[in-house]
Amino acid sequence: MWIALFFVTLLRLVFIPLMGMMPQDAYYFFYSQHLSLSYFDHPPAIAWMLRIFTTVFGRHVFALKLADSVVTALTVVMFYQLAGLFLSRARQQRAVILLLSTLMVTILGLVSTPDIPLLLMWTIALRFLYYAVFDNHKWSWIGAGVFMGLAFDSKYTAVLLPAGLLIFLVLSKPHRRWLLSGWYWASMLCFVIMTLPVVIWNVRNGFASFRFQSASRMQDASHGITFNPLDFLGVVGHQSALLLPVLFFFLLLLCWKTARRMFTRWKKISAEQLFLLSFFAPTFFGFFALSPIYWVKLNWMMPAYITGLIWVSIYFPWKWLRAQYWVSIVVHVALAVEVLFYVVPVRSDDTWVGWKTLSHEMQVLTNQHPDYFVFSADDYKTSAVLNFYLRDDVYGENILHRPALEFDFIGTELDDLAGRNAFFVDSNNNGDRPVPDTVYYPVALHKYFDSVKPLKQIRIIRGGTVVRTFMVYECLGYKPRE
Repeated sequence: MWIALFFVTLLRLVFIPLMGMMPQDAYYFFYSQHLSLSYFDHPPAIAWMLRIFTTVFGRHVFALKLADSVVTALTVVMFYQLAGLFLSRARQQRAVILLLSTLMVTILGLVSTPDIPLLLMWTIALRFLYYAVFDNHKWSWIGAGVFMGLAFDSKYTAVLLPAGLLIFLVLSKPHRRWLLSGWYWASMLCFVIMTLPVVIWNVRNGFASFRFQSASRMQDASHGITFNPLDFLGVVGHQSALLLPVLFFFLLLLCWKTARRMFTRWKKISAEQLFLLSFFAPTFFGFFALSPIYWVKLNWMMPAYITGLIWVSIYFPWKWLRAQYWVSIVVHVALAVEVLFYVVPVRSDDTWVGWKTLSHEMQVLTNQHPDYFVFSADDYKTSAVLNFYLRDDVYGENILHRPALEFDFIGTELDDLAGRNAFFVDSNNNGDRPVPDTVYYPVALHKYFDSVKPLKQIRIIRGGTVVRTFMVYECLGYKPRE
């Protein structure tokens, strides 16, 4: 088992220099170039994390991956210490082995996302909450409030931390007294104080981030709302891939047995298990309940698995652990083959392939035409990657007066670009296709430029096959207003 653990960990370390830039890496690096109290899509922790590492190690993809890996490693250490509060030494080791077997750790260690600082702060906050609740360590309430706030400064999902605490205190009769304690309310006050950077940014920007993450998403969900059970099965699929099937389906089986024991036989569970479940069940089952009417993303349930894996380690048999690691080895070897040889082309811009070639070709063009600016209109991905490699301002869909996420909040004055020429980059992830005359680029280009013409194709070839094509258009005479 320890050899298997070493092998999977070694593969992860090998991925760090081999894995190319992901659009998420570039986008959150873009955050770090414009340090702020918060940002349109997310709170600021990921920006500060990447800023620290790129300041120390330079503007390199390796520095971004190193940041992801180091912070994820700290999360594993904190998880190990948290597990030791609930489990025997053998079960504690089993919990860490389970965590390290998952694809969740691999993703966190290789792709920059707000979940990376979130899980670290979430885990530390739970340690303080344990000391406060079970060891009667009053000053730990203050530490818990601070780190719950820092978790919120990482991602809005952290509101489930004080919610989970409230659920536990309400359900646990011996610990309900804390609800009337000044220490509990001091903890909540510390939580609120630590969230002030995000609140202040939202007040200054018309609550743009809060509205984007709440009202606008709910509006999307309620507009023509439909019940789609296939989306529920999709969430089952990607969560079983995240944890790997052995662990995921054992977790579901354990949830079923525990619910049956509690609600049909009326058997109580220990306060420690109730604590673990209070921070696991609402997130886990809440997102599953939402999934038939709103697509739940792969990473949304990750915080639930911090206490979920500790809880499942109480019951997880050794023979199942061996099976879990055999599956883990097979999956990680398959991933290594995919990273090295790109056997299965990713029909999405969420890929590590092609960005360096695109950036090199665009650098040649911008060197030849230094007065041209560059922009794209595929959400944030192409613009963010080119911004990282070209080391010059690259613009998003805001050039076409469309919502452009964080690109709308960095103080760009479109009138300053009036009359200038531009290169428009259109990403096509479906392989090869001829340069179109007018059809594939946004019609809005003609509203904002005097003329638009196809300039060149940049083909990305792997194994003799074109896997991606970038089309570059020359756009002359920018008009910020129609």
